[in-house]
Amino acid sequence: MTVTKEKIVSRITDGTSFTPVEARRHVESVIDIIKTTLASENHVLISGFGKFMVRRKKSRQGRNPQTGQPMSLKARQVVTFKISGVLRKKISPDG
Repeated sequence: MTVTKEKIVSRITDGTSFTPVEARRHVESVIDIIKTTLASENHVLISGFGKFMVRRKKSRQGRNPQTGQPMSLKARQVVTFKISGVLRKKISPDG
C-alpha cells in the first residue's frame, strides 16, 4: 500500500483535533522544510526514522538500455536515505 499525502492528512485529522485544512498545511510545511533543506545540500535527520542526504555523482560512461550504445551521463545530485537503527529493528526484528 502506498501512503499518499492525503492519507497522511486523513490519519492526522483522525487522531487529533486538526481540521483537514490545518493538517494539510502542516504536512505541506514539513515537506517544504525537507525540500528546502535538501536543496541547500544539507542533511535532514529525523530521529527514529532516518537521514536524507544529498550526494554528488560524477559524470561517467553509461549504456543506453534500449540500443546498448555507450553514452555519457552528466554529473548530478541525488537524494539518498539511510534508515535509522530503530526503524530497521521495527521493520525486521530478527535481523
